[in-house]
Amino acid sequence: MMEKASTLLEDRKKKAETLAAMGISLYPTGFQCDLTAAEAIERFGSLDAASLEKTGRTFSIAGRIMALRDFGKASFIHIKDRSGRIQAYVRKDKIGEEPFKIFKLMDIGDFIGITGSFFRTKTGELTILAEKVQLLSKSIRPLPEKWHGLTDVETRYRQRYLDLIVNEAVKKVFVLRSRIVRSVRDFFIQRDFLEVETPMMQPIPGGASARPFKTFHNALGMDLYLRIAPELYLKRLVVGGMERVFEINRNFRNEGISVKHNPEFTMLEFYMAYATYEDLMELTEELFLHVLDEVAGKHSIEYQGRTIDFSRPWQRIPLFAALREIGGVSEEVLRDKHAAVAFARSCDIVLSKQDNLGQILAKIFDQRVEPKLMNPTFVYGFPIEISPLSRRNDLEPDMADRFELFMGGKEIANAFNELNDPADQRERFMHQASLREAGDEEAQFMDEDYVAALEYGLPPTAGEGIGIDRVVMLLTDSPSIRDVIFFPHMRTK
Repeated sequence: MMEKASTLLEDRKKKAETLAAMGISLYPTGFQCDLTAAEAIERFGSLDAASLEKTGRTFSIAGRIMALRDFGKASFIHIKDRSGRIQAYVRKDKIGEEPFKIFKLMDIGDFIGITGSFFRTKTGELTILAEKVQLLSKSIRPLPEKWHGLTDVETRYRQRYLDLIVNEAVKKVFVLRSRIVRSVRDFFIQRDFLEVETPMMQPIPGGASARPFKTFHNALGMDLYLRIAPELYLKRLVVGGMERVFEINRNFRNEGISVKHNPEFTMLEFYMAYATYEDLMELTEELFLHVLDEVAGKHSIEYQGRTIDFSRPWQRIPLFAALREIGGVSEEVLRDKHAAVAFARSCDIVLSKQDNLGQILAKIFDQRVEPKLMNPTFVYGFPIEISPLSRRNDLEPDMADRFELFMGGKEIANAFNELNDPADQRERFMHQASLREAGDEEAQFMDEDYVAALEYGLPPTAGEGIGIDRVVMLLTDSPSIRDVIFFPHMRTK
């Protein structure tokens, strides 16, 4: 197989050299197209042979050669552009002897421009009869063979450009991703939210419990961190009077890679003054139904062989109740750290010495409950010790006004009433700082400027973060986050 590929590569290089020697530009600039393949099919697809002949017009189209059947003095080819495929017929007596010699040096994978008129073949396929053929870009490397395709997963991720060329289903995933993001953006703009941008490089990484990537700015002579979340900057904007803001952008977390995690990922975060996390539950249901109407046209989907029903209202369950009823966790485990440690170890859950009871219960939840939550489920009522930016519940001060949203066995969103008491926030930052000093690399930093912002006054506010990549996974039935990120991070070969 390797020898065959090497031979094909050498043959293509020789063809390129021959074309260059003939004075043919291998990589000319520009080409004026009249139609895409889809537009041609829409415009002429319903016309019969006689009607096509009467049009008497020529058109120019361009694309990559994806198939070629050579009949000596004529060839049928399929070219592919951004909209789809269309067939072309190239005849020696039609384009001329010298241009046909040039055409015979073209290969599958080359980009070409064709000018001609449309007709129907004996089998009824809409085809453009070439009057002129121009090489637009010479493909030196051969594409994967038609019947074998590009099936090696690692190669698909490393060479996404090749994956997109030969696997049409992959392109559809990313087209749908774009539609999903546009639908999300429209939803918030329609509700008077302002789309904003906040720093990607931050002097203090905050807004989440995660290990950051660190860099250094030479001119300023200071350390900077790629952001783990935009949260603290977005809430600064709410302090400044921007009562409804949202951002769709990248976060970076120096963590492991899995089917659900990539170190660079896309998040939606939005903040709404004078709202509560219960209001955001309602808004989130509306958001997903809006997106489903836009991209699916129905309120249920199939994900990895399971049906997910988005019909309202969605299930709502307290965290401890979920651990008891779904995870089979006893009351003692919920209340006693020693019992929780013993239970976690019996489930082969990895713990660290710094883990508090809330963190242990969160890890138990991840293993015992999360994979079972297929239909959309709001889990609310989290311990304050694992919610350093959340407002305390008025009736249970040890609990946060917070929910997480799960569907398809994955966490999709995290939301809470924002902590706007500067004294409480300072105290929690100081506790997080002590955890960092004790070796917890995911604990948050002290952010004096953010505390100062709170001292100017943050109105009652609720905020939420939604993982866009995971939403796209669900709506495209993709098993891995790498399937919905154009260029996922991978270990160097």
